[in-house]
Amino acid sequence: MTSGSTPGLTRFNTSDESAAQAELHEVCASSAWGSKLLAQRPFASAETLFTASDAAMAELTADDLAEAMAGHPPIGRPKPGDPTSSREQRGMAGASEELKKEMLELNLAYQDRFGHVFLICATGATAEQMLDALKDRIGHTAEEEREIVRAELGKINRIRLTRIVEAP
Repeated sequence: MTSGSTPGLTRFNTSDESAAQAELHEVCASSAWGSKLLAQRPFASAETLFTASDAAMAELTADDLAEAMAGHPPIGRPKPGDPTSSREQRGMAGASEELKKEMLELNLAYQDRFGHVFLICATGATAEQMLDALKDRIGHTAEEEREIVRAELGKINRIRLTRIVEAP
C-alpha cells in the first residue's frame, strides 16, 4: 500500500468535484460517505485518504449503509459488464454448480432475513470461504450484521481506493 502522494492521488485531489464525486461513487454508493471524503480533499497521502474513508464509514447511518449496499450485486451474480464486480467475485468463477445453487438459496434467505444483499469483501476469497461466511452470518442479529457489513464495506472501500491512488 502506498503511503505518500502518487500520480493517482494527485489526479484525484486535483480533479473537478463532479469527476471526483463520480470516482468515489464507483468506490462506494453512499452519498454521505462520498461527500465526507470530497470535503476533505486534498489528501496528503493514501493513508490519510484511507483514514478519512474509515472515519466516514464509521459515521454512516443505517440508511447510509443501505445506500452503500445497494451498489453491490449479490455474491455469485456480478453486475454484467462490470469489471470491478467480476474481479472482486473471481472466487465464485470456478465454483461447482451445487455450490452456486446453495449460495443463491442462502443469498435469498439472507436477503429475506436482513432486507439487503449479503455483503462480504470477496477479493481473494474462495467460493467455499464466502459460503461458510454466509452460513455463519445468517444467524446474526440485525445489529451484529449491520456492524459486520460496515467493516466489510470498509475493506472493500480501501481496496477500491488503493486502485485509485495507485493508478498511473
